[in-house]
Amino acid sequence: MLRLYAVINICLIFFSVIYPLLWYFGQKYVGVTPIAILMAAVWLIRSCFAKTLYQRLVSGTIALIFVLLAVIGSASAMYWYPVMVSMLMLFIFAGSLFSRQSVIERLARLHNKDLPLSGIRYTRHVTEIWCGFFILNILITTALILSECWQAWTIYTGIVAYILMGVLFAGEFLYRQFILKKKYDVC
Repeated sequence: MLRLYAVINICLIFFSVIYPLLWYFGQKYVGVTPIAILMAAVWLIRSCFAKTLYQRLVSGTIALIFVLLAVIGSASAMYWYPVMVSMLMLFIFAGSLFSRQSVIERLARLHNKDLPLSGIRYTRHVTEIWCGFFILNILITTALILSECWQAWTIYTGIVAYILMGVLFAGEFLYRQFILKKKYDVC
C-alpha cells in the first residue's frame, strides 16, 4: 500500500511537472477534454489514497476542478493550473509559519532532530523566502496568462520556473553548507 501511494505521488509530480508542455502541445492535437480528464484522474486517484482528510479534500477539489474544465472545455482556464499549484504551495508554506514548525523546519528535523534555536529561526526565514518565491511565481504566471503570451507561458511554467526553484534550492543549500555552517555552526 505504501509503495502504491509513492507511485501515485510520483505520477502526480510527473504530470504536474510536464503539464505546461503537455497542455501547450496536447491542446493542438487532442483538445481540452482528454488532458483535463487525465489530470482529474491523477488527482482523483491521489485523493483515494491520501493519508489525511486534508490531503483527500485538496486532491479531490483539484480533481473536481479538472472535471469541470473537461465539461466546460475552456482552453484558457487550463492555463491556470500552475497558478493553482503555486497557490497551494504558498498556502502550505505560509500556513506552516503559523504552526509550531515551519515546512522547512520539519524537513531539517529529518536530518537533525535537535535543531538549535538559531536553526529554527533560520528554517523559518527560509520558509518565508519560499513563500516569496511562490508569490512571485503566481504573479509572473498570471501576467503571462492575462497577456495571452502562450509560448512565454509554456517556457516560463515548463522550464524557467523549475530552473528558478532549483537555483533557490541549490543556493540555500550552498549558503547553509559553506557560509552559515562556518559562520555560526548551525545547520
